[in-house]
Amino acid sequence: MTADTEAAAVTAQAVPGVPRDDDGPVFREPWEAHAFAMAVTLHARGLFTWPEWAAALADEIKRAQQRGDPDSGDTYYQHWLATLERLIADKGVASTATQMRYRHAWDHAADRTPHGQPIELLPGDFIPQP
Repeated sequence: MTADTEAAAVTAQAVPGVPRDDDGPVFREPWEAHAFAMAVTLHARGLFTWPEWAAALADEIKRAQQRGDPDSGDTYYQHWLATLERLIADKGVASTATQMRYRHAWDHAADRTPHGQPIELLPGDFIPQP
């Protein structure tokens, strides 16, 4: 078992609700796996504990349900990503504004990048802040 596989297995056990099969976590889209891996990495670096993560994720899911999310499982990793973004801001790693700035820059870079080519962020991808 590789370190990544072991970390994924530990995470899937520590955080209730992670979509999984007999081999571990399952992802429908590549971005879901990336969000999962970012949370595992930030946990390993001590940004949060798994109980803290699970509580924040449960809170995010509860808020989403209050907004009308049917909680059918299709949006699980959207909640995972929202939790990750919130914890990153709450812990002072990157503010919500900084995260949005990078999100917009990434979208700009993706729009100018030919299909199949790696996306590279360039200074011009960042919209000047007022």
